[in-house]
Amino acid sequence: MYLIVGLGNIGKEYDGTRHNIGFEVIDYLSAKKGIAVKKKEQNGLTGVYHEFGEKILLAKPTTYMNNSGLCVAGLVNFYQVPPENLLVIYDDIDLATGAVRIRQRGSAGTHNGMRSIIQHLGSQDFPRIRIGTGRPKEGADLVHFVLGRFAKSELPLMENAVTEAARGIDFFVKDGVDLAMNQVNIRKKPEESDV
Repeated sequence: MYLIVGLGNIGKEYDGTRHNIGFEVIDYLSAKKGIAVKKKEQNGLTGVYHEFGEKILLAKPTTYMNNSGLCVAGLVNFYQVPPENLLVIYDDIDLATGAVRIRQRGSAGTHNGMRSIIQHLGSQDFPRIRIGTGRPKEGADLVHFVLGRFAKSELPLMENAVTEAARGIDFFVKDGVDLAMNQVNIRKKPEESDV
C-alpha cells in the first residue's frame, strides 16, 4: 500500500495559494484517477484507487499546515505504511517557481508542515515531492507570501508543475523513488556557448 499526501490548508480562502500546491496535486490526481478524496479519517480526507497492482491512498490533512503530522502519522500507523511507501507533496520557496524535485529523504527546511510530519513520525527518512514557488522579494513577509496567490504569469508554470508531480507519483508507485527521481529531476542544461 502507498500513501500519497498533499499538504495545504483547508478552507476556500486558501484555495490557489502557494502553500496549497500539495492539495492541488491531490485534486488533479484524484480527478485523473476518477476518485473522490472525501472520507474523513485520522484528521484528514482520503480516497483510494488501485493501479500497478497496488492500493494507493490519497490524503489531504484537515489540521491546517502546521499540524499536518497528526494526519500523516495517524494514517501511517493505522494502515501500517512503510516509510518508503509514504510520499509527501509540498511547496518549497527554495526552488524556482514551477520546479519539481523528488527526494528520498531530508530535513524540513523552512516548511512547518514538513517539520510537523518529521516530528510526529520521529524520522525524516521518507520520500517527498517539492514544488518550487520561488522566494518572496527581499524584506517581504514570508507568511504573507506563502498564503498569497500566484501571479498570472506564473500560472502556466504551476499547472505544468502539478501535472509533472502527478507523473512523478505514477513513476514512484510503479517503479520506485529512484526511477521517479531520474524521470522528474531532469535539469535543463544551459545553452552551450558558440565561442
